Amino acid sequence: MPSIVLKAHAVKSVLRRHPWIFSGAIAAVGGSPQIGETVDILDSNGLRYGRGAYSPHSQIRVRVWSFDPDADISADFFYSRLQLAIASRSLPPFAAETDACRLVNAESDGLPGIIVDRYRDYLVCQFLSAGADFWKDTLIAQLLRLAPCQGIYERSDVEVRDKEGLAQRRGVAFGSQPPDLVEFQEGPYRFLADIKAGHKTGFYLDQRDNRARVAEYAKGARVLNCFSYTGAFAIAAMQGGAAGVVNVDASSAALGLARRQAELNGIDPAKIQNVEGNVFAVLRALREEERRFDLVILDPPKFAESRRQLIKAGRGYKDINLLAFQLLRPGGVLVTFSCSGLVSRELFQKIVADAALDAGREVQILRWLSQASDHPTALNFPEGSYLKGLICHVR
Repeated sequence: MPSIVLKAHAVKSVLRRHPWIFSGAIAAVGGSPQIGETVDILDSNGLRYGRGAYSPHSQIRVRVWSFDPDADISADFFYSRLQLAIASRSLPPFAAETDACRLVNAESDGLPGIIVDRYRDYLVCQFLSAGADFWKDTLIAQLLRLAPCQGIYERSDVEVRDKEGLAQRRGVAFGSQPPDLVEFQEGPYRFLADIKAGHKTGFYLDQRDNRARVAEYAKGARVLNCFSYTGAFAIAAMQGGAAGVVNVDASSAALGLARRQAELNGIDPAKIQNVEGNVFAVLRALREEERRFDLVILDPPKFAESRRQLIKAGRGYKDINLLAFQLLRPGGVLVTFSCSGLVSRELFQKIVADAALDAGREVQILRWLSQASDHPTALNFPEGSYLKGLICHVR
């Protein structure tokens, strides 16, 4: 079997069971491993530490499949890993009243680069790494044994595959073509997912728990929902008793789907206003109009794709939170998020605190938020905890 030899300083990371081995941690490559092929992980003395998938084009040169040096990386291995992941989603926190759920959460389920979401009768898969792509057909076959469905749709149409030397890909991987929109239930809400062309795998399943939190603060509130996408937070707010919601998003198609979701949930269309435009510009215009809200939700896209973008991202997060504080009435509530994994909880809190200071507002943190419980984070992979949020009260 081909192998990679670790530099002395890199052994510690592997002993701590971090699943990524970067190019700078490798002293030598034994054999001629192909893209995605399984390699042994060795130290300079030939001691074996596990097996992983080789990715010659990525800075993450090896993603570890197993820290057992004798593991047989085969169909049976992937069946076992998938079985463990799917079985854990039957635990009470996951099995709430929903028929949409993340079944496999990549590294945090011991399956680097592999995402599987269920939307009722359809599975949506992302094969994001060289190893995941190498084993794609095997993974699909094992999924069909464990999670029968009408069809599996592939959404490997993401830029991270470019870094792996892989072409982006989207389409039916098994079974029937899914409908343009898949309807599913989430507690008291009904939603529509565009699994063929929507963001991520079609919906923001990772915000499920946070939609329930928003509903708790929405009674009687005038709500401003920024970067609203298809309006899921607006549905939660209205079901929580909001007086009305203003959705703001740059996509007319997303706002059109937001209207359909409001209708699906029996919400009076007069109570939801959809505003198309650049969110920063729209919020400045609302500030000039002296509009004020009781509850503001900020759920922006990822601002930092790399460490080089952190300073610019920090400015963006500060700007949008400053505007939100200026638009809140005294006693109002801000629910604010960052999905940039490179922005730590501590940094995000500091950015929001600086925004409150510049806005001249005295603010308390009522609650920290994170991704939904079907998006777990392995203790040995802190990078998996990408979504962080704050519920803030303006005193």
